[in-house]
This record gives sequence, C-alpha cells and structure tokens, in this order.
Amino acid sequence: MEPEFLYDLLQLPKGVEPPAEEELSKGIFNKDLLSTLHLLVALAKRFQPDLSLPTNVQVEVITIESTKSGLKSEKLVEQLTEYSTDKDEPPKDVFDELFKLAPEKVNAVKEAIVNFVNQKLDRLGLSVQNLDTQFADGVILLLLIGQLEGFFLHLKEFYLTPNSPAEMLHNVTLALELLKDEGLLSCPVSPEDIVNKDAKSTLRVLYGLFCKHTQKAHRDRTPHGAPN
Repeated sequence: MEPEFLYDLLQLPKGVEPPAEEELSKGIFNKDLLSTLHLLVALAKRFQPDLSLPTNVQVEVITIESTKSGLKSEKLVEQLTEYSTDKDEPPKDVFDELFKLAPEKVNAVKEAIVNFVNQKLDRLGLSVQNLDTQFADGVILLLLIGQLEGFFLHLKEFYLTPNSPAEMLHNVTLALELLKDEGLLSCPVSPEDIVNKDAKSTLRVLYGLFCKHTQKAHRDRTPHGAPN
C-alpha cells in the first residue's frame, strides 16, 4: 500500500488537523498507535459513512525528548473525531432523563397521561387502565390521534382487531407517521418498541399529544381581555 494512498484516504472531518503526509505514513508503517487510530477513523468514514462515531474524541499525547539539560516533555491534545459544540448535539430526551434521574416520578407522569387519554376516549366508550400494554397493537393510539387531530381513518387503512405482530406493527407505524406529519414526535421512536410494550417509547409517543392538547385547553380557558 503506497503512503500517498493512505494520505488521500484520510479525508478528516472538521476540527481534525491532518498529520503531515510523511509523518502519517511513517507512523503507520512504524506501528505508531496514534497514526493507526487516525487511519482507522478515516477508513470508517470512507467505507461506512453511516456509522455513528462519537464526537469530540481526543487523545492526550506526551512526547519526551532527551536534551543536554535533561528530559524535555511536551503535552499535546490530538483530535481524532469530529469536533462539535453543545449546539450540534441533539436535544436530550425528557424520558431518558426522567427514567434515569427521577424513576420515582414515572408513575405520576403515567397517571397524568392516562387521565388525559381517558378524558379524550370517553366519548368513544373506551378507556385505558394499563398504559404499558394497551397501546401495543396501535388501535387505541390511532383512535386517540383521530379524535384529537380530527383525522378520519377508514377501517381499510388499519386493523381494528389485529391478530398478528405484523398487523400490530402496521397500525403503530401508521400512527407514528401521522404524529410525525403533525410535528408531534420530538424524538425518533421505533414502532417495534411500541409493539414490544416498551414503556418509555409509549410515553414518548403520548407525551406530544398530551402537551399539545393540555396547553390548548389551558389557552381556551384563559379569559381574554375585554374589547375596546
């Protein structure tokens, strides 16, 4: 493998200073760990661009040189992966934080959302007792979205009584697409997680509806100023 090929391959992301060509090729062929790490990151970026590499990976490098007056050391920080600021980072998911930092409050949040859902489903003669399980087939979720967002869903578009995981997945996928179109999904949610009764994913889905319509109800109840 020619050194020139290695350097051409090393198309580094922003914030990462490329080593000198001679230094890079010499380091790789001398089995220098830092040069090899640069090469591995470059290979991943080049041949598997969809691979999610962590940002802001840095290596502290200490070089020691023997001089007439003794040993001289120098410390440098080498950037291996793309540099990003907090502005570049996706917003933290409120439910990741809730389950991690305040798990004792999860049941209170569930209760508030279940009460909200039951108020909206009452006119359909439906109710929810178990948030973790009753949304897994997508039926109640679709009916709730239709009720709140004013959608009419033809019975041919979904399975009212799904009999298989594939039919449940169809329903949940349709529901998530509707929510995404309405801008009500702040974080990506896998339909498989809903079907598999993942409580955190179910809460994420319902939370967008809960926030939108509880805020709307609050605005509707707020008295407006008297006309001039």
